[in-house]
This record gives sequence, structure tokens and C-alpha cells, in this order.
Amino acid sequence: MTELTEIHDQVELRKAKLAEIRKQGIAFPNDFKRDALAAEIHKEFEQFDHEALEQQHKKVKLAGRIMLRRLMGKASFVHIQDSSGRIQIYLKENELPAGVYENFKHWDIGDIIGIEGNLFKTKTGELSVKAQNIRLLSKALRPLPDKFHGLADQELRYRQRYLDLLMNEETRRVFQIRAKTLDKLRYFLNQRNYTEVETPMMHPIPGGALARPFITHHNTLDMQLYLRIAPELYLKRLVVGGIEKVYEINRCFRNEGLSTRHNPEFTTLEFYQAYADYHDLMDLTEELMRYLAQEVLGTLLINYQDDEYDFSKPFLRMTIPEAIIHFNTDIKSADIHDLENARRTAAHLQIPIKDTDGLGKVQIEIFEKTVEHKLKNPIFITSHPTEVSPLARCNDQHPEIVDRFELYIGGRELANGFSELNDPEDQAQRFLNQAKAKSEGDLEAMHYDADYVMALEYGMPPTAGEGIGIDRLVMLFTNSPSIRDVLLFPLMRPTE
Repeated sequence: MTELTEIHDQVELRKAKLAEIRKQGIAFPNDFKRDALAAEIHKEFEQFDHEALEQQHKKVKLAGRIMLRRLMGKASFVHIQDSSGRIQIYLKENELPAGVYENFKHWDIGDIIGIEGNLFKTKTGELSVKAQNIRLLSKALRPLPDKFHGLADQELRYRQRYLDLLMNEETRRVFQIRAKTLDKLRYFLNQRNYTEVETPMMHPIPGGALARPFITHHNTLDMQLYLRIAPELYLKRLVVGGIEKVYEINRCFRNEGLSTRHNPEFTTLEFYQAYADYHDLMDLTEELMRYLAQEVLGTLLINYQDDEYDFSKPFLRMTIPEAIIHFNTDIKSADIHDLENARRTAAHLQIPIKDTDGLGKVQIEIFEKTVEHKLKNPIFITSHPTEVSPLARCNDQHPEIVDRFELYIGGRELANGFSELNDPEDQAQRFLNQAKAKSEGDLEAMHYDADYVMALEYGMPPTAGEGIGIDRLVMLFTNSPSIRDVLLFPLMRPTE
């Protein structure tokens, strides 16, 4: 018998049981009200011994899914699971209403039940509930995966996340950590007088980052729209409008490749602060990372994929040229500090370079190929080329670079921030340069955003802004090797 045939037979058997249940009345009742969770009970009463617990006469109403059961004639043990964890239930035929125990014997693993009873401890010392009544609340028509092997197929875990959450405690822990990380992020910023906002997800002009957008169409307006690739230009409009400390946590969409680090839709935090520069944000980011690690994980030592990172130590800071030389013993300063030598170095490393690429762009390509994956301990990389940073402020002494940083941890970029470009004429020219690149075939180049330029013409104060990849941050905090592990429903090709 094949596995599919066996599952089909079990489904048919369970449907037959449901048909009998329907004859007895309401098959899926919604009037049971629980008053406790498994974890709360364990936390409050685990320390009591058998006699002390008996004296408590503690009555509880629980509800959860049957995950294990042992039928022993006129008595049975059942383990149920709710959102907080598991607890054992003891059932005895002569202590339940007439006919209830007989009905229970026909229920299945996966069924959701409600229980009323008293707490006690078994002879082995396990905290349990002695049932005085039980009810079937929801009949499961499909069997759960084998309890010994759980849900082992990684792709199936992504496709059927509901089963993954049911069967794997570690998966539930990952998403609890994700929720706590977002909660603490908000608290950190709110305590510093940032205002949380929501900006459009559909844009008439894609902008805020160099990326290919998803395209959609609005029927009533008969216009093409783009799913947001970044909220940056809207958030900076709000700074112009006087909201001097602003942030948003929300989804972005980029029509690009899939990998262990990339999903077409992902979550970011972007925040902006008037009268600040990129040095201020590096200091703030270092403080934020320490705060999150301590509050979410309870430690400043982060273990990720067999490496350990100490967040209590100052984060390193290096320019792109410094990092290239530091992490490549065979590359010297002279190899990357003029265009001809940098091109020669890139060719030696088999890095493709366009004829139109300037020195900064070539340095970036060398950096991404030879350095990025080596940046394990927390480090800020600064001095990015102006030609690849169309929204950042040029450095006053060296206009070929911008006042920008990227934070790397574990060989991955986690954050990107810079002093914002608030010169409307400079911004207009950079948009024109991007539009020219797009007309020459650069699919990731930006459009010219006339409304944003007009907003800058009303005056934006000196400002610094930053984006943090929430998914990658949660990967780090949960020791997850793939971005799919920290997304409840990652994008996947449909099965037939």
C-alpha cells in the first residue's frame, strides 16, 4: 500500500466518523471557553508535589489538539497541545458523563478537544489534568505526520507551514523570536520619540532603491502601478513635512532572484532622523543591536552557523578600499586606487566590468566578490561610491564617495544607512543620470521622481536615514541558514 493510498483511506475513515458526529448534533461547536494555557499551568503549579496539588483543588478548562494518546481499557492518557505547549490529560470512564468515554475512543490524533478537570500529579510526577468532562470541538479529517519523524521534508515544511508549526517546536520558537524582535524594535524607537507611519505599497513611480519592481494595473484609474521596492522617498517627504523622527516596518517587493538570502517580498525597518548624520546612525545602530540581542535572546553572544559574535565589543568600521586590502592579502592599495589598476585587478579576479563603470563601481564589484562573505563579526563598511548611491549625500571633502555605511554580520548585509541628499538640484541631476542608465538598459536604475524633487525644493533639514532587513536579522537571532526559515509563507513555485 502506498503512502498516498494509506492517507486516502484514513481521510475516508475520518469523514465517516464526522458523518456520525453530525447525526448527534453540532459537529463543530463554538461555545467552549477555556480559562488556562498549558504553559501557564506548568509555570504556576509544576513545583507543587502530589499532596500539595490535591489540596489546591485547582479546576481548569483547557483546549488543544490531541498529539498523543494511550488507550488502556477504561482509562486513557492524552497529550494535548495549545499555542503555549503541551500538557497531559487523564481520562477515566466512570468519572466522565455517560457515553463520553465511548465517544472519545473513536476520536483521532489531530482532533481538537476541550477539557474540564482538576490538576494532579501522576505517580511519575507528571503534572496532569484529571478530566471531569471532554468535548470534541473540531474533527481533523487528515492525519498528522508521523509523530516520530515529524515533518522532515524541508520543502513540505515551507509549503505547509501549518503542519510545520504543529509538529516542530523549533519552528514555533523561530516565529516567537521574530515577533519579539519586532516588538522590541518598536519599543526602542518609540522611546526615542520616533513616529511610526504607514506609506503606500503601490507607487506610480518605483523608487527608493536600485531594484527591478513588480508591475500591476489599477483598473478604475487605468494606470500602471509598481509594488513598493522601498518606502524611502515617502518617508523623506514626511521629514520635509515636519515629522523629524519617523519609521516604518512593512513589506517591500523586488522582482529579482530567489536564494537563501533573498525572497521577492521581505520585511524592512526604515527610519529617518532630522539633524543627524550617518555617524549618528552608526552609533544608534550599534546600540540598537545590543539592545535587541539582550532583550530578545538574553545574551550579547550570538551563535550563528558554528560562529560566535560578541555584540558587547565595539563594532569595527572600515572604508571599502580598507576592507578590500585588509581581507585580501594579495591586493595592495595601488591595485585599486586608480581606474586602470582596478580594472586590471577585476579582470584578474574574473569579475565582469562594463566600459562605463567608474573607479567606485569597480571597487564595489571587487568588494562584493572578495570581501562580503568574510565579514563575520559586526562591521560597518563606509565610503560607498556616489555612482551607486543616488539618494545619499556626497562627502564634503571627497565628492566621489557618499556619507554612507552598510552593517555586515555573519557575511551578510543587515543594514544600509546614509546622510540624506537634501540638495534638490543635486538630486534632480542624479535622477537624470539614473534615467539615462535605464534608457541604456539598466533594469534596476531609478525613474525620475519630479514630485520628490519638488518636495526637496520646499526644504528638507539635514537628515540621516537607514534600512534594516528584518528577515536577515531574525535569521541571525534564530541561527537559521535560509530566509525561508524565518518567513511563514515564502514564495514557491506552485505544485501541480
